[in-house]
Amino acid sequence: MVKKISLWVVLLFFLNATSNAQQFWKIDSLGNSITWQVRKGEAHSDHIEMAGKRLAMVLRYGVNKEGAFKLSKSLVWPMLRTIPNNTHGNVIRSFDWNPLDAVTVNGNSIREQVKTVTLNGTMEVVSQISLGNNSSLSLRRIYFPSVDSPSLVEVYEFTNTGKEKVNLEIPEIHSVLTTDPSRGVEGSYTIHLQTWKSGYVVLSPGKSYSFPASVSAYKSSEKVQVIDGIVEMNKRKELVAGWMNNLVLETPEPVLNEMFAFSKIRACESIYETKSGPMHGPGGEAYYAAIWANDQAEYVNPYFPFVGYSYGNASALNSFRLFSKYINDEGKPMPSSIIAEGLDHFGVAGDRGDGAMVAYGAARYALARGSKAEAEELWPLIEWCLEFCRQKLNDKGVVTSDSDELENRFPSGKANLCTSSLYYDALLSAAYLAEDLGKGSAVVKKYREQAAQMEKNIDSYFASTVEGFDTYAYYEGNDILRSWICIPLVMGIDKRAPGTIDALFSPRLWTENGLLTQAGTSTFWDRSTLYALRGVFTVGEIEKAMTFLRRYSVTRLLGSHVPYAVEAWPEGNQRHLSAESGLYGRIFTEGMFGIRPTGLHSFSLTPRLPEEWDRMAFRKMKAFGADFDIIVERVKGEMIRIKIEKAGKIVLNKRIKSGTTVLCNI
Repeated sequence: MVKKISLWVVLLFFLNATSNAQQFWKIDSLGNSITWQVRKGEAHSDHIEMAGKRLAMVLRYGVNKEGAFKLSKSLVWPMLRTIPNNTHGNVIRSFDWNPLDAVTVNGNSIREQVKTVTLNGTMEVVSQISLGNNSSLSLRRIYFPSVDSPSLVEVYEFTNTGKEKVNLEIPEIHSVLTTDPSRGVEGSYTIHLQTWKSGYVVLSPGKSYSFPASVSAYKSSEKVQVIDGIVEMNKRKELVAGWMNNLVLETPEPVLNEMFAFSKIRACESIYETKSGPMHGPGGEAYYAAIWANDQAEYVNPYFPFVGYSYGNASALNSFRLFSKYINDEGKPMPSSIIAEGLDHFGVAGDRGDGAMVAYGAARYALARGSKAEAEELWPLIEWCLEFCRQKLNDKGVVTSDSDELENRFPSGKANLCTSSLYYDALLSAAYLAEDLGKGSAVVKKYREQAAQMEKNIDSYFASTVEGFDTYAYYEGNDILRSWICIPLVMGIDKRAPGTIDALFSPRLWTENGLLTQAGTSTFWDRSTLYALRGVFTVGEIEKAMTFLRRYSVTRLLGSHVPYAVEAWPEGNQRHLSAESGLYGRIFTEGMFGIRPTGLHSFSLTPRLPEEWDRMAFRKMKAFGADFDIIVERVKGEMIRIKIEKAGKIVLNKRIKSGTTVLCNI
């Protein structure tokens, strides 16, 4: 067992570290769940996104000072395409519809006091309904997306907690909305708001009764489905349990364990069953049935093999197949995004370095996936993207592009640090992949020599003293600190690590919400914070990384906006875009545990065990075509022991000095 640190000691440490952030939530004793215990008179509101294969939903919820629950449901149907059929061309509707409004208890409308709100892959709200005398009633609401139907499902459960019978009147509701036929790619769509199991119910003391409600939308050619709330809830919980039971992080700190567990939900759930196959989408009421070279190819696809989610792997492979359709002989760049269920593409800021993003993500995914057949299929895409980048080198040997992934929100010059760093790592991965695929020693040598030269070019072109720190200028002429100076650290380039880390964690960049995109502004994007934390672990600054990882994690998991990594602020109002949660997971797989794929069935391991910990582990890791555990234990002082267990057998057992790299064949 991992040595336990008291949950309250850890939380106290976190609260002291984030004294400016108000805390509403606590981790439940069984884990994989957080609860807000609502105090009388306390008011708070938040929003959370969830998704199934055919629907996404953003719940804007809260409790007012009178103790009543408030909820607005914003629903997106990604495959109900609208005109123009562009990035945002899907049916989206917001409803304040509350099936409880027409429910009566002993002939009266419901008056409640919310007691708890729980997040665990669903949202559960428990309220007490006071009826006077010896009568009382408990109400539990559960909200979640159907796994495979185009439906938001709601389950309402009443339990008689008093000593007298209670009479319930549950309305039969079936309202149908028809959308404008001129706005739909396939004409009109119908939206159904419906209750099920309605009628008159006499509830005896100690007994419970539940009824479901749903909001669903269909094409005219589709049959309206009957919704069984309990069946749908069990399917959702089984799916979430599958994510929770693979790639299990064990550390002495519950907040990190739980934030990691929650991140798997958001990273894995946002995949839509489109006419072009499964497509992972960012979400945020804006980005669905579409893929991006950064969010999908670069951020989340290389993570799916570690989680072992087969539908996630299928979506990753499918995304690279879609990008492969844009290989060309004219030197045209990869599209920034492929939209409208894979039928079109879009780019708002020219070439953002998308070739480097795709090469990096495809090569890392292929290695971690451990499938020779998939790797062979992806090789032409990787090879083409690398050659495209090579042809974009300027006279100083770094990759030029029109913009970067922030698409001109902030300046990026003619050549930016991100694109060249991604290209560097992609070259290394391609060399490893070429070796395993038997592409010949000349190919392997070429890519390794190009990577070595690119590392030198990155330093000579971007190295700079910025605001007094020995770090990098994000682009030529940049004299203001930028969060993306972290990117060389992620790729293991540590020559300017001390100055870069000092700059990242200086008051000029670090805030309670992580890194500012640019010093002197109020804008933050979680993606750069998540990259930075991974990079600081990668270059061995463990204690600094831990301090800021703790601060960030408690804010996102237990603060005022929970329980996932977010996109940005003020843009998007901290939407729960899904790929950012994949980046959170990679802080641990690639940063803290130091996993770097070196072949289809091999990786290097450089574990970074924090000083306060005696042990950390990953259970049921599914990468490299295997299912295995990694256990890291402190032996004495700087000495640690690494054990890898596979199918009940120890396949590696080595005592090393902390920070040493070990090659693992699995």
